[in-house]
Amino acid sequence: MLSDETSKNRKNPLVRVFRKYHRVLAIILCLPLVLTVLTGVAYTIAVDWFDQTEAIELLMGLHTLKIVHLEKFYPLLNGIGLIGLLVTGMTMTNLFKKPKGVNQNSE
Repeated sequence: MLSDETSKNRKNPLVRVFRKYHRVLAIILCLPLVLTVLTGVAYTIAVDWFDQTEAIELLMGLHTLKIVHLEKFYPLLNGIGLIGLLVTGMTMTNLFKKPKGVNQNSE
C-alpha cells in the first residue's frame, strides 16, 4: 500500500518531472563533483598538513580540469549543475507547500 506522500507525488506531474530531471542531473554530475571534492580535499591536506607545494599545480589542474583545457567552463558547469540539483531537490521536499491546517480566509 502506498503512503499518502507517495500517492500525492504520483498525482502531481510537476513533482514527477522534477524527480526525472533530478535523477538525470545526479547521474551526469556524479563524477565531476566527486573529482572536485576529492581534489579540493587533497589540495588542503597536501598544502596545509604536509607542506607539499609541489602537488599544488597538479591538484589545481585536476580540480579545475586545466589539464584538458576546460578551466573556463568546468567550474561554471559544476556550479550550474549544483544549482539545478538544489532546485529540483528542494521542490521535491514539499518545503514550499502551504500547511494543510491553515485556512487562508480566516482573519
